[in-house]
Amino acid sequence: MALVRPELVAEISADTAIERGGVFRHPVRFTRLRLDVTAEEVPLFSPGPSTATG
Repeated sequence: MALVRPELVAEISADTAIERGGVFRHPVRFTRLRLDVTAEEVPLFSPGPSTATG
């Protein structure tokens, strides 16, 4: 694995359907690039529920 510097922000759609084995049932889908948001403005990933702003 190689860490990269984030330069773009993408909006995605996803749901929380998880199978018994811990595998997501539905794919994450690309919605659009967010050219109005910088990578520094996006909060770090959190495994818990969160509320999106914007």
